[in-house]
Amino acid sequence: MNITKQFTRYVSQNIFGMLGISCYIIADTFFIAMAAGTNGITVLNLVLPVYNLIFAIGSMIGVGAAIRFALMKVKKEPEADYYFSNAVFFVCIISSVFILAGIFSPDLILKVMGADPQIVELGRGYTRIILLFTPFFMLNYIVSAFVRNDKAPSLAMVGTMAGSLSNIVLDYVFMFPMKMGLPGAALATAVSPIISILICSVHFLKKENTVRFAVRMPSFRLLVKSCQLGTAAFIGELSSGVTTTVFNYLILGLAGNIGVAAYGVVANFALVATSIYNGVSQGAQPLISECYGKGAEKSVRKLLHLGVGTGLLIAVILYGIVFFFTDSLVSLFNSEQSPEMARYALEGMRIYFIGFFFAGFNIVGAGFLSAANHPGEALLISLMRGVAAIIGFSFLLSFFFGFTGIWFSFVAAEGVTAVITAWVLSRTKR
Repeated sequence: MNITKQFTRYVSQNIFGMLGISCYIIADTFFIAMAAGTNGITVLNLVLPVYNLIFAIGSMIGVGAAIRFALMKVKKEPEADYYFSNAVFFVCIISSVFILAGIFSPDLILKVMGADPQIVELGRGYTRIILLFTPFFMLNYIVSAFVRNDKAPSLAMVGTMAGSLSNIVLDYVFMFPMKMGLPGAALATAVSPIISILICSVHFLKKENTVRFAVRMPSFRLLVKSCQLGTAAFIGELSSGVTTTVFNYLILGLAGNIGVAAYGVVANFALVATSIYNGVSQGAQPLISECYGKGAEKSVRKLLHLGVGTGLLIAVILYGIVFFFTDSLVSLFNSEQSPEMARYALEGMRIYFIGFFFAGFNIVGAGFLSAANHPGEALLISLMRGVAAIIGFSFLLSFFFGFTGIWFSFVAAEGVTAVITAWVLSRTKR
């Protein structure tokens, strides 16, 4: 097959799907800012790490199981048929913990994340709804990953974009005409994965489908094997939550709720950038796994070079947009026209996004290593950028440089990790 042509097809379609997710993240933040001002954005930013954890677990099991499915299918091993149903079973079990938390303790979760009584009161309904719909968020990752790995990237893209666009429409309908406020925003977000799952499930009715829902006893062994290759995806998703949690903690001490709201603006645009890079990584994954399974080493290396080059190009475009349109981007979410929030967010956008010149390389590199059956190396990169480096630099730089140091900590963490990523990839290629 023409590797470049296939790469362009898979990655572009997956990026479009991820852009759909990005659009609804931005729309969600915009509508919440209009309806509840800076306190609404604060609620969103405090709940974001919980949302990241839900997505991280879904991606670890879904992406990991789909990679195992692709590798086993190339080798024509019968075990390939068991990964889908096994992933669905364990996701349903794990999500029950989040459902119980949504029923009994949304207030406690908000307090643990640093919310004061006013924010707890405002965010209770939003948090509860997000937690109650956890199974659908996780299942969406599984279904879309398997459909994409079963040579139907176009359908996966359509499902993702349809879910995202429905979220934007329902955000407006629930929050304004129906006057549901923040719970309306949560409900719109919760409906989105259901629509995506329904559309992607059409693939299972087609004759080209090779994904089987095999009924047999759930297997922890298959779950562990899936999670091994999905750990990089897990850390990649979770890193946003870790970063948000640590930054919220530090910013609350430095600038209070206004500072957290400003970071909420930066964090939401950062999620857009991360989603695009995940689109490159996850879009290339089925091709890398297939070529690796066939022993086509030259094709695997070419896919890595294409991924890294695409990531660098995206970084240039993103930073150009952020640098020249910072005022306009920040003003979208500053409905109260707070000069303090605008000042914090303007500085943050221009500093923080420098880090994506390195982050793209790290995300693509970790995704490549997972797809090529190098879970240990992928885990090292993901843990470094998502946990160790960002926590260390955020405390260190905020101590010396205050709020400005927090923005630079992301740049420093991704830069150090990029050096490690380059070293790991050079060793793996040899």
